[in-house]
Amino acid sequence: MEETTKKDKQYELATFAGGCFWCMVKPFDQWPGVIQVVSGYTGGHVENPTYQQVCSDTTGHYEAVQITFDPNVISYEQILDVFWQQIDPTDAGGQFGDRGSSYQTAIFYHSPEQQTLAEQSKQALAGSGPFQAPIVTPILPAQTFYPAETYHQDYYKKNPLHYKMYNVGSGRAGFIEKHWKSK
Repeated sequence: MEETTKKDKQYELATFAGGCFWCMVKPFDQWPGVIQVVSGYTGGHVENPTYQQVCSDTTGHYEAVQITFDPNVISYEQILDVFWQQIDPTDAGGQFGDRGSSYQTAIFYHSPEQQTLAEQSKQALAGSGPFQAPIVTPILPAQTFYPAETYHQDYYKKNPLHYKMYNVGSGRAGFIEKHWKSK
């Protein structure tokens, strides 16, 4: 019997900005059908930006994650649900303890179908979600994605104690617990 490789499968990409990318990897990484989650930068005007450049808020990039997934195992709609439950979609100035344009939220669609599904999920969240303020997360066309430096990849695995302290200390963990604990 022949072994199936990644090249034989029809995988798709999903790209999201949700504040600090360290905190955006683990929530996706634990789902069946998610093949890979890469921390990186997208949406800016500088080629191959560094972390220091992006944090300076001069490159136009968002900290983001790019997810490779098998749509036969996990749907894009499910991935969108995971995304919404990791962020404060009403905060246009950043996320939790991280402020500035590089920490703003966004959905970057890779196809017209993803755009439609993202817009539908945003409307559904606005109509039924736990938020009083408007949902401000933009839905934008995907742009070049630059993987972040190696030390940022899988940060929650490499530095579990610091990751946990940061996730709690930034306010993200408490927000998620308050708004999504029943999900």
